[in-house]
Amino acid sequence: MTYMITGATGDVGARVVRQLTERNIRPRILVRDAEKARALFGQSAEVCRGDLADATTIRSAMKGAHTLFLVNVGPEIPQRDEAAAAIARDEGVQRIVKLSSLDVEQGLAIGVWHSKGEAAIRASGVAFTFIRPTGFMSNLLAWAHSIKTEGIVRSSTGDGGRPFIHSDDIAAVSVAALLDEKYAGRILSLTGPKSLTFRDATQIIAHAIGKQLVYQPISDEEARERYSRFSGSAEETEAHVALWRAIREGRLAAVGDGVERTLGRKPISLEQWASENVHHFLS
Repeated sequence: MTYMITGATGDVGARVVRQLTERNIRPRILVRDAEKARALFGQSAEVCRGDLADATTIRSAMKGAHTLFLVNVGPEIPQRDEAAAAIARDEGVQRIVKLSSLDVEQGLAIGVWHSKGEAAIRASGVAFTFIRPTGFMSNLLAWAHSIKTEGIVRSSTGDGGRPFIHSDDIAAVSVAALLDEKYAGRILSLTGPKSLTFRDATQIIAHAIGKQLVYQPISDEEARERYSRFSGSAEETEAHVALWRAIREGRLAAVGDGVERTLGRKPISLEQWASENVHHFLS
């Protein structure tokens, strides 16, 4: 049985690959940078060079695959999910495990992209499992520069909470879904153990690195201007501003038990994540 993993050198995808290889499973991985993939995984994964924007390389990589782990990001999610699902159907893939987003349930812009992708996968007729995590703890690495240079975290989320989730938990649930057919047709909604404000998260990182940090609330306008400096598009910028506004309004604070029900243990805390990532926040 062949498991094909996309996004295999990314935050979650790489963890999925490693967790499969730890089970003596050699997955097939679709990557743009084959040298990077081989440096990460050696011969423990079958490397296929390609891109989810290139139907020819997707089709070649999918031949003979049984289950697909599908990772897409950005405004192109609907089109790329639809294309991948159609090729998967044509190539006889039995199930697609899609890394989606809990924001689907709020109808936010990023969630809308994933919702359309989910709809395309459903329409393809291929069996599916949708993994819907809340905000990744690893996204807080975006604060590293301002923490190192200024000792400041800026955010437009105000006092709204978010139950951040560790990427190891997302990967572990994804692997469980890949390996067990009982998850076919299911949606797995995932959160971390508790809802934290961005001010809370700042202080947890401060404690881990042994450095006093300042949390500075900013407006949507300032958040938009700051994010647009490195955003791929205006659409992506507006999606993130809308997300932060929803957090500020308390719409994304709910804590679920999806990790515990799937893995039989509590999700990993932000305190543990911070202790693992101290080096990112220190000069």
